[in-house]
Amino acid sequence: MEMIIEVRDLRKRFGDVQALAGVDFDLAQGELFGLLGPNGAGKTTTINLLTGLARLGGGAVRIAGIDCTRSPKAAQHLIGVVPDESNLYPELSGFDNLCFCGALYGMPAQERRVRAGELMEIFGLSDAGGRKFAGYSKGMKRKLTVAAGIIQQPRILFLDEPTTGIDVASARRIRQMVADLRRSGTTILLTTHYIEEAERLCDRIAFLVAGRIVRTDTVANLMQPVQGRHVMQLRVSGSPATACGRLESMFPQMQFHALDEKRIRTESCEPIRAGLLVRFLEEQDIEVIEARLVRPTLEDIFVQVTGIEAAAMQKEKEKPGGPA
Repeated sequence: MEMIIEVRDLRKRFGDVQALAGVDFDLAQGELFGLLGPNGAGKTTTINLLTGLARLGGGAVRIAGIDCTRSPKAAQHLIGVVPDESNLYPELSGFDNLCFCGALYGMPAQERRVRAGELMEIFGLSDAGGRKFAGYSKGMKRKLTVAAGIIQQPRILFLDEPTTGIDVASARRIRQMVADLRRSGTTILLTTHYIEEAERLCDRIAFLVAGRIVRTDTVANLMQPVQGRHVMQLRVSGSPATACGRLESMFPQMQFHALDEKRIRTESCEPIRAGLLVRFLEEQDIEVIEARLVRPTLEDIFVQVTGIEAAAMQKEKEKPGGPA
């Protein structure tokens, strides 16, 4: 299998902060590869180094056979970049911003105007094409920024947190566009802290924590440890910690974890009989408000591998734009 991106021992320091501490990974031609991790893990730094927006602090990078270690911008003609924050011009219209980006890539005038019109239509921005970018909503700005990153139909696309902080409808449209690009053969490196987004879109995922990759594998292989596991969430009126202790003594074949001040997570290799748990807790004067089965997710694996609890990602996930 042809590897279009090869990264070895990637390092970067900002003052006393070691942003990346020896990162290694490869991307195959046409692959959608995800870097998943919390804010501050080093995801944006990785993209900046690979796209020539920052200088390497150490390591080696090859893109499409081109050695970019000493010439970080040598492969820029092959790539498109969607940064975590818009880099477009507020005083230009949406349409003119796209045409200007096309000009930067050397596209002929007529070609870039046609392509800009196509992208405005695809992203539902045609009616706003003549308006200044400064007047766009946050979701509209994000969609236009994605459009600008793919105007030249790049062979390789870097997407840095493409759906963070935008409305659900816009986020869904961007995810659909990413999936379409993947099917068309574009190689994509996607950074995100939305675990569900990574699970839904990516072929392979790397867990990046504190500047180090702690696990890389396909989604199917990552999910293997939780296949066949049965999971239930209970919402109780009393103390979840107290309830867990009593449940563990009565049902030692199951695992119980207090998720927060109201919820308990139950795991078992065998089907879970909710009635037994509910009756037992009620006998302990603990009311069960809700009991529901849940599907094991990539979040469970992320917590197991990294030691980062789901709550650490929850703050960002609660912002607009999370998977829906």
